[in-house]
Amino acid sequence: MKIGVFICYCGENIGRTVDCAAVAQAAAKFPGVIHSEDYKYMCSDPGQNLIKQAIREKQLDAIVVGSCSPHMHEKTFRKAAAGAGINPYMVEIANLREHCSWIHDDIPSATKKAIELTRIAVEKVKYNEPLIPIRVPVTKRALVIGGGISGIQAALDIANAGFEVVLVEKEPSIGGHMSQLSETFPTLDCSQCILTPRMVEVYQHPKIKLLTYSEVENVEGFIGNFKVTIRKKARGVKEDLCTGCGLCVQKCPIRKVAKNEFEEGLANRPAMYVPFPQAVPNLPVIDRSVCTYYKSGKCQMCKKVCGRDAVDFEQQDSFVTEDIGSIIVATGYKLYTIDKKPENSPIQGYGEYGYGKYTDVINGLQFERIASASGPTSGEILRPSDSKVPKKVVFIQCVGSRDEAKGFTYCSKICCMYTAKHAMLYKHKVHDGEAYVFYMDIRAGGKMYEEFVRRAIEEDDVKYIRGRVSKIYEEDGKYIVKGEDTIAGMQVIIDADMVVLATAMVAQPEAPKLAQLLGVPYDKYGFLAEVHPKLRPVETSSGGIFLAGACHSPRDIPESVAMASAAAAKALVLFGSDMLEREPVIAKVNAGTCAGCFYCQKVCAYNAIEQKEIKNRAGEVIKVVAYVNEGLCQGCGTCNATCPSKSVELVGFKDEQIFNEICALY
Repeated sequence: MKIGVFICYCGENIGRTVDCAAVAQAAAKFPGVIHSEDYKYMCSDPGQNLIKQAIREKQLDAIVVGSCSPHMHEKTFRKAAAGAGINPYMVEIANLREHCSWIHDDIPSATKKAIELTRIAVEKVKYNEPLIPIRVPVTKRALVIGGGISGIQAALDIANAGFEVVLVEKEPSIGGHMSQLSETFPTLDCSQCILTPRMVEVYQHPKIKLLTYSEVENVEGFIGNFKVTIRKKARGVKEDLCTGCGLCVQKCPIRKVAKNEFEEGLANRPAMYVPFPQAVPNLPVIDRSVCTYYKSGKCQMCKKVCGRDAVDFEQQDSFVTEDIGSIIVATGYKLYTIDKKPENSPIQGYGEYGYGKYTDVINGLQFERIASASGPTSGEILRPSDSKVPKKVVFIQCVGSRDEAKGFTYCSKICCMYTAKHAMLYKHKVHDGEAYVFYMDIRAGGKMYEEFVRRAIEEDDVKYIRGRVSKIYEEDGKYIVKGEDTIAGMQVIIDADMVVLATAMVAQPEAPKLAQLLGVPYDKYGFLAEVHPKLRPVETSSGGIFLAGACHSPRDIPESVAMASAAAAKALVLFGSDMLEREPVIAKVNAGTCAGCFYCQKVCAYNAIEQKEIKNRAGEVIKVVAYVNEGLCQGCGTCNATCPSKSVELVGFKDEQIFNEICALY
């Protein structure tokens, strides 16, 4: 075998700590190596041309590239090798950056280690085999989980490209948290005016199948060929008969029992309800927990007044199964509940702020509903406790965010901006009112964001105080806010009429369960994780599953929309061909030695291990062995490490290859 070695300086990333020329010279003496050279940027176009030229001139059979992590540029070098006529899987990467230069300071020691890493790669590539990518058919149909602005954008982008979309939303209506907002920063344009037309477009689009009040129950299959089971929860209303006239909602006698979720608990709703006036679809839902019929078997007023016999008290949950090629997760966020310590959580509550105890200490979404023209106060700024206009309002930022002791270490990103918006809206509506903002730092990192905050301070006379609030308590009908002004170096005491808390943006409680269902990793906070934060920010480690919006991390509307379009673009790339090529680096089972213990099946994170019957000539089953589904296997190697009979091997990482790497060090 003729092997070529190419050592990259990676600018100074490797070259600063490793003598790359010395590594190339040492590699030239390795058995089997007939060509070795170094270059400043091997991944650049001139660098790739050096590799191609050497392959052609020296008729190389395999190459080793000493560079950065294979996660970065393995595909780049494989493509270059294929362009010069050798199988792309006859390429090995010696990781001289993450495994060597970035973790060492001593040049001689780092250079010695780089030589050994290159030697290991050379010995492994000798046992590499030409591999052919796996080809699987693609179902050109997408599933979008979540009907907020991210899910809406992703669904419309894919549908407008001509492909079918199934959009699943767990609430009775699409729209998400954006539908609750009064106005949006930094333009202060009406949220509903932007969102509602898009919601209607989704509902009317011939390529979009909208399933509201539904949840994903099960996911099977692999990239391009998922089979998804969706639970359609019983509305108590026949969707094909209901016209959305609203008469059943108007006549429902149980009107002030349940808290209105859309109004964030600031108003009540009937047992038969539509989430909000612009809801899509405009179909009512029966809340069985408060409905008289489900408690006592009486009433049925809604059924009596319905002229189309659309009310169905006996309706049960149903299930639908959809064939899907790609999945986009856009499940959004929740606000951190700070009135008490979350169950089974190390996170502490903020009892000293009085949320849940004092009626006029509210969170940001509650203030949005108060400020909204369609909200419980018709847009007039009134205190929830007595419906009086508050003359002095205190806004507190970073409640839960950036607080290692009591909250979450991360920044919730949007709080600085929406607090400035809230303060401006308050000043626009209560001209003689006073607005105070307690902040740690102002983070306004978007287009026209900094100017927006400056406008709140300079034009609207919002008083910003740098410091934390230590305690809030009630005294003589006022809320005494005690804090510190760290710039002035003094204590601040404000007798406020209302307090608005910018609480942390957290992942949906069901996000970890959904992530496990999809085989997608997630962090300790429940946010879903991407493959690479820079190069693959919307892709997950499970092929064909992409992320959009705040399910990934705290994001504002523009970022969520951009991420949704990026995820849609990735799905469309997948739909661009009838057959999908996948990495052939997968596990394979030797049926002759397999004992059928199925330990491999128990540990497989991707459900790729199946059971296969071995029959004799008479058609009798003589043995049941493990079998690897090529479409599902991600090549992690867990089954290989677990198999007690050594019947499982990972293509590209066979025992003889690993053994040869080890022997290279001795």
